Amino acid sequence: MEINLHPRNVKIVGVPMDLGQQRRGVDMGPGAVRYAGLYDRLVQLGHKVHDIGNIPVAGRDEDDVRRERWVETSGGGLRHLGAVTAACRAIYDVASACSRDDFPIFLGGDHSMAIGTISGMAAQGPLGVIWIDAHGDYNTPETTPSGNIHGMPMAVLSGQGHPDLVNLGAAGAKLRPQDIVMIAIRDLDLQERIALAHSGIIVYTMRDIDELGMATVARRALARLNRLPRIHVSLDMDALEPTVAPGVGTPVTGGLTFREAHLLMEILAESGKVCSLDVVEVNPILDDGNRTAEVAVALIASLLGQQIL
Repeated sequence: MEINLHPRNVKIVGVPMDLGQQRRGVDMGPGAVRYAGLYDRLVQLGHKVHDIGNIPVAGRDEDDVRRERWVETSGGGLRHLGAVTAACRAIYDVASACSRDDFPIFLGGDHSMAIGTISGMAAQGPLGVIWIDAHGDYNTPETTPSGNIHGMPMAVLSGQGHPDLVNLGAAGAKLRPQDIVMIAIRDLDLQERIALAHSGIIVYTMRDIDELGMATVARRALARLNRLPRIHVSLDMDALEPTVAPGVGTPVTGGLTFREAHLLMEILAESGKVCSLDVVEVNPILDDGNRTAEVAVALIASLLGQQIL
């Protein structure tokens, strides 16, 4: 049995949310990751683990969601704005109530849930964010080609977007650009790409990883955030190569290999600064034998201290 020398008080929180995008099935992601053995894996590492269950989220077929399929804004539209806002408010309440001794793992669900998780964790004090994703999720209502809120959380958390989302929990931006590092980016919308290039956020694309290597990228990301006492990791499983993690709604070829993803988690674990984690966009309907959820569990274990030797 593997024993972690730095046991944590881990809280597993399910967020069965599929309102931020249009493909069905991602709301079953928390169940798939649990089924893949997350609880037992973390207990074997010596952590104290408490699964607090799922945060209630409106189903897409409920009346309030049907009435809000598309909310017009000055520059475009947002799908399910009211229901997403309500869900993120509930997520915020859980995240902000976590003790500094807790290590919450939020299992999604689509990536719009990060508006709630990161806002809640930032309410506890200065926070850096490492965003691991094929996509920048930096669209606004004015730039989105789809109206899907899962493509907007980083813009919202930076203070741009619909006021109901931007002001969730507290008014205004929850993160400063210098406190955000993105890793594995390789698919950006045109206007999103322009905005992100001028944002002040450090972005490591897959080309950067190819040229520099994952170890260098991971250590540079940590050096960028070294002045901050706490780091939240937000992992979208589509950051990985689709042959490694096929069960995602928006797969993009050319992603992280199995070992690159593990090396990133291992180096982040060694920093001792990671305080919380999102794992999002696991869609068991699109998966192959729950393989993506199993990879997610393995990566969570690496972030929480599992080592080869």
